[in-house]
Amino acid sequence: MRVQFRDTPWDIIFVAGYTLATSGILIAVGSGSPLALPLVVFFPGYVVLALLFPGAKEISWTERLLLSVGTSLVVLLLVGLVLNLTPFGIRFAPIVSTLVVLTVLVDLAAYWRRMHLPPTDRLSATLDLRFPDWQGARAFDKPLAVALVVSILVALVAATFVVTVPRPRERYTEFYLLGPGGNASGYPTRLNVSEPANVIIGMTNHETVSMNYTVRVDLVGVQVVYNGTTHANETIELNRTTWSWLSVSLPDGRSWTQAYAFAVRSAGLWKIQFLLYESGSPVNRNLQLLIRVT
Repeated sequence: MRVQFRDTPWDIIFVAGYTLATSGILIAVGSGSPLALPLVVFFPGYVVLALLFPGAKEISWTERLLLSVGTSLVVLLLVGLVLNLTPFGIRFAPIVSTLVVLTVLVDLAAYWRRMHLPPTDRLSATLDLRFPDWQGARAFDKPLAVALVVSILVALVAATFVVTVPRPRERYTEFYLLGPGGNASGYPTRLNVSEPANVIIGMTNHETVSMNYTVRVDLVGVQVVYNGTTHANETIELNRTTWSWLSVSLPDGRSWTQAYAFAVRSAGLWKIQFLLYESGSPVNRNLQLLIRVT
């Protein structure tokens, strides 16, 4: 069987068709597949090189194929860096969608450039596919050829799994306090009685599912005493008052911040404690500010 193209850029047409069809399946399924391997490690670089070198004489086929893999990895890296700066983040659907849009747009531009070349200058290829002559092969060659084909298939399946199947990511919740200016500085540490102050409470959901959070804010009176046994100062709790409760529903990958204003009406050493609850259950997560009020 002979496969060839020149007058019609079947390679560019195939890339566009395969990319659109496979991406639709991947997004509908919502997970990786061996079908995605060319979309990640070959097609983006191939269409970039087809756009930059539309003719047959600029680079050889060997260089074109090898550079397609390297260029695809560079494109994937750049896409990841850009998505990391957006609210979408580095997640399966945004990566697939961005690669597909980029590949198809560059593919169309490559098609336009190649079709504006004279037919004799366009990139072309002819591939003759023949089945091996098993009748003339030696007895030792047959199992060796089968073992080689099986090894290649196993390697391709393993590489596809590593590249395309999403790994379970760590599940956690970011819980943090910022100063009044929105930075990790400028926290109120010394106040006068009833002097207003504020901080910013923030959290980001990385639990892979939507979460219902509750933040409890407590005012805790504390005292620093010297422990003769450990020969170190210790902070002991004298009293505790719950100031407020904050409820937040947060989809996966989204962040939430809220300014929290307060004023302490009694002199002394105080601790403002922020305790996090997930879906109604307390977790071992709390933040605190130590404030001297005079």
